[in-house]
Amino acid sequence: MAVELLALPSWVTLFTTFSILLLFSLRLRRRKYNLPPGPKPWPIIGNFNLIGPLPHQSIHGLTQKYGPMMYLRFGSKPVIVGSTVKIAQAFLKTHDAALAGRPNLSAGKYTTYNYSDITWSQYGPYWRQARRMCLLELFSAKRLESYEYIRKQELRVLLHGLFNSKNKTILLKDHLTTLSLNVISRMVLGKKYLEETENAIISPDEFKKMLDELFLLNGVLNIGDFIPWIHFLDLQGYVKRMKTLGKKFDRFMEHVLEEHIERRKNVKDFVAKDMVDVLLQLADDPDLEVKLERHGVKAFTQDLIAGGTESSAVTVEWAISELVKRPEIFKKATDELDKVIGKDRWVEEKDIVNLPYVYAIAKETMRLHPVAPMLVPRQAREDCNVDGYDIPKGSLILVNTWTIGRDSNIWENPYEFMPERFLDKDIDVKGHDFELLPFGAGRRMCPGYPLGIKVIQSSLANLLHGYNWKLPNNVKKEDLNMEEVFGLSTPKKIPLQVVVEPRLPHHLYSL
Repeated sequence: MAVELLALPSWVTLFTTFSILLLFSLRLRRRKYNLPPGPKPWPIIGNFNLIGPLPHQSIHGLTQKYGPMMYLRFGSKPVIVGSTVKIAQAFLKTHDAALAGRPNLSAGKYTTYNYSDITWSQYGPYWRQARRMCLLELFSAKRLESYEYIRKQELRVLLHGLFNSKNKTILLKDHLTTLSLNVISRMVLGKKYLEETENAIISPDEFKKMLDELFLLNGVLNIGDFIPWIHFLDLQGYVKRMKTLGKKFDRFMEHVLEEHIERRKNVKDFVAKDMVDVLLQLADDPDLEVKLERHGVKAFTQDLIAGGTESSAVTVEWAISELVKRPEIFKKATDELDKVIGKDRWVEEKDIVNLPYVYAIAKETMRLHPVAPMLVPRQAREDCNVDGYDIPKGSLILVNTWTIGRDSNIWENPYEFMPERFLDKDIDVKGHDFELLPFGAGRRMCPGYPLGIKVIQSSLANLLHGYNWKLPNNVKKEDLNMEEVFGLSTPKKIPLQVVVEPRLPHHLYSL
């Protein structure tokens, strides 16, 4: 026994010496990265002390000091920010595959069925299959064309409803969200699940609040995601809210799926009529590379509803907000509409190509008020080098489109709302022109952008064609609040209140 006790210290010494040598060896072997410039991080919190309630604006300010490619630390997580066209193209095109990962943030875990949707799922077979389903099945040109009658009908309902509110102060966002929800509900779910009825599973107002919460929570900087050892404390209360929201959405999605499955059982020679039907058929396909489980169907359905609703409603509200401050731009738009469309009919989707100024207004809105000002964050899947700087594997990748939209090297008077700038610039929103990236670019570009741009263009054109827009008498245009709220989308902090006045023959507004 005495021998064993005497021998113990020598073993401890040997183990300690070995551990020190191992750590020293690993340190020598660790690659020395040439990182982009950036502010010095604080212990534990990194650069969180420099990030305010509007992170894209805080990062924009830091970019002015540290340059177009910047290195930050959010807690223990390395973050690389790109803020110019050149760097955006490098991130989203040149090194697209290497930077196509997604960070495993709490929002993806608790609000999208453990990263089962297309937004937060990791790059790999499951995501590639989901993207193919979107491009070939859900958002194909043929399918979108087959649903045009739905978009047309719901737009007419909106225009009729505004007519009944003429000369009254209205909250525009409510009307726009209702339009988007009704269009998406009918396209994705097959009917308006959100109508006020006795048997409704959820009220329209509650569902709108759920969508607002979803976009807010999917864009927040949850400290526990970046300082893992305090994650369990949920200091900001975000995880609790995410779990609550996830349960609410799941209750609705289960109801939707059960109704669709029951209908399929009871119909002989069943033909899919909406996107949930298509997803359920795909889930039964034995040839799928990765089986689409029930939670995957729910996750994709939630993605379709949320993505198809928020971007169009937010963009059109920002556009009208800019126009009520600038009557001269509104007049140019209505002059074009009166000349091309006339005053005896509404604007059809096929007319948009002949309305360059109206489309320019939409593009200028997306430049100055991008719905996702830093896109959805990516993650480096491997080490790579961009513009002479190293990007370590695992780094969070942000593209600040808010900064790109204000780059004076690209845009004359970048802080001014000037649709004319797009009349002589051949810039589109399809992810090929990195000056304007409302839907992103590359592999992780929003797959539903063809639908989003159709709804934005047609609703904006008809709202401008059908109505004069004015602020309430007690609000001066210079006093209109143009502040933002940050999340995965960036809506107005204070929703726009306006008064509408019909400008077409009254019989056109009837259903």
